[in-house]
Amino acid sequence: MKNLFRSRFSALFSVLALYVILSFAVRITLLLWSAGDADLSLVYILRAFFTGFCYDLTIGSLFLFLYAVYLLIFPKRWIGSLFDKCFTYFYLILIFIIIYFSLLAEIPFWDEFGVRFNFIAVDYLIYTYEVVENINQSYPLPLIGVVLIGLIVSTFFIFKKLNIFKETFSSKISISKRLFFAVPVLAIAIILGLVMKNKQADFSNNLVMNEVGKNGAFSFVTAFKSNELDYETFYPKLSEKEAYSIVKRTLLQENQNYTSTKYDDISRITKEGQEQKPNIILIAIESFSADFLSTFGNKDNLTPNYEKLANESIFFTNLYATGTRTVRGMEALTLSVPPTPGNSIVRRPNNQNLFSVSTIVKSKNYQPYFIYGGDGYFDNMNNFFGGQGFDIVDRNRGNPLSDEIKTQRFAIPDNEVKFENAWGICDEDLYNQSIKYADISSKANKPFFQFVMTTSNHKPYTFPAGKIDLPQGDRNAAVKYTDYALGKFIAAAKTKPWFKNTVFVIVADHCASSAGKWEINIDRHHIPAIIYNLNQQPEKIDRLTSQIDVMPTLFGYLGWNYNTSLYGKDINQMKIGDERAFIGNYRTLGMLKGNIFTQIDDRKRLKQFAVSGNEKQTLSEIKTKNQELASQTISYYQTASVRFKNGKMKTK
Repeated sequence: MKNLFRSRFSALFSVLALYVILSFAVRITLLLWSAGDADLSLVYILRAFFTGFCYDLTIGSLFLFLYAVYLLIFPKRWIGSLFDKCFTYFYLILIFIIIYFSLLAEIPFWDEFGVRFNFIAVDYLIYTYEVVENINQSYPLPLIGVVLIGLIVSTFFIFKKLNIFKETFSSKISISKRLFFAVPVLAIAIILGLVMKNKQADFSNNLVMNEVGKNGAFSFVTAFKSNELDYETFYPKLSEKEAYSIVKRTLLQENQNYTSTKYDDISRITKEGQEQKPNIILIAIESFSADFLSTFGNKDNLTPNYEKLANESIFFTNLYATGTRTVRGMEALTLSVPPTPGNSIVRRPNNQNLFSVSTIVKSKNYQPYFIYGGDGYFDNMNNFFGGQGFDIVDRNRGNPLSDEIKTQRFAIPDNEVKFENAWGICDEDLYNQSIKYADISSKANKPFFQFVMTTSNHKPYTFPAGKIDLPQGDRNAAVKYTDYALGKFIAAAKTKPWFKNTVFVIVADHCASSAGKWEINIDRHHIPAIIYNLNQQPEKIDRLTSQIDVMPTLFGYLGWNYNTSLYGKDINQMKIGDERAFIGNYRTLGMLKGNIFTQIDDRKRLKQFAVSGNEKQTLSEIKTKNQELASQTISYYQTASVRFKNGKMKTK
């Protein structure tokens, strides 16, 4: 063992040892951080740390793979030369930058998402403007840079004091002796690189212990390689005919009939009564958890405007978001589909001309708008909404739409922006754009449907000064400003001639945090939604409702007759006991029905949990499964995934 650090390979093994030790320290930190949600049984702790050690060894060996090859084949007579020193120092500086940056970055990522790096971190490589600006506005970048440089310099200083570089540049051993050191490193990198899979860390029902046992860099590489998951390959399934039979039986409302007898055609005719055709403004509020509202126990009085509106509206009090990201909320509210595995459909290729809410409103002669305060290039939003026939209003930083998208795009001009951060213009400025285009449509006597996506309730939590009594940079302050801007918007809208004939649907895209004890934390998907200014007495809907049901329920209140291929249903047309909510988190998918949560994942596992507690926080695994609910869960996710893949969601 001593020879490992007193040889030509001393720097390599010192770096590998340092990485394993630092990864262990990070693992301890994350475990202590989330100890309240962790299952701290000795067996789980040992399993997590052993699995984590294997991941650390894998990634550390892969980091040093090329350096090991270099040390093996570099000519003996040139060892210690200027080239040898320059190559070694350059390679190690690069590796230290990667090691220290990735380990340090895991801390804020865990703070926000409660997991190791995943597909969100992969996205951060793609949308560099928003991410770099967000980091710059959220964290002291100069200080981070100084810390990073300081760590690297300190490491080199310690290595020099320990004579590690002296051994590296003076040990002129033969290739045969170098093989003794190099082969194990190369073998470990190759064998563990092929054998280790990220899903091997998912050994329990406890999310914290599973994630603690992972390695951030390894998880990042896994997410990069598997940003989309094929349902039929990775998930439990039924025969296609059986799956469709179950879906068609459970999709049909009291006021619907199927348009075809084909087993895989879910198109239905919806018959209501006297139609109303008001303008519709759908506002998706960023990260607006139900527990921000005093209605659900919050004591900080953050949302007085929203709650005032809720008391005058149709108020969904038992509503659950389908996912944990904005694109999932958009998917649920526009496509009304369960959250298919992998990327949201919003971010996938070939997602134009899908049957959507836009299809329905356009059949009623509405003009749909997508209004966003940043550049809708982010997360492929513009291509998705443009592909469904929305006109686009965004900041347009020069990222063009796909040539296949035939729509109008209107840039938000600088002189109409009073405040802007990494994610876009503040909510007040955004709502001014909504009013601007509502005025344009109203003057043209064209009914409009707007999808307005806010951004102020997002880190770095900055907004115009002097608006509220809380400081910048705090989540609660951002929530309170978001509510302030909403109240100001409604007050301004009331002065407009189109207000009396406009319905406002105001709903969260997802919760502020999804982290917790379980793979899917049901309470972290609880969101509010209201339908305001409807020609209807205020009402609270306490029945379990999915985010995909919001727009079909609105169409029911409006008395619309229409064809639909949506998976969402009008909650008022559901029989008691048929209520369900679809909840997913990229790899794991679930359906909540009654007090049973059925969960499937990409290891073809199906689990069921009994849900208890007023806030739905406690899950107890059920050993004897409810086969009917298991089949329903599989059939919904299977058919939704297959329909998108084979083009059956398309209208043309």
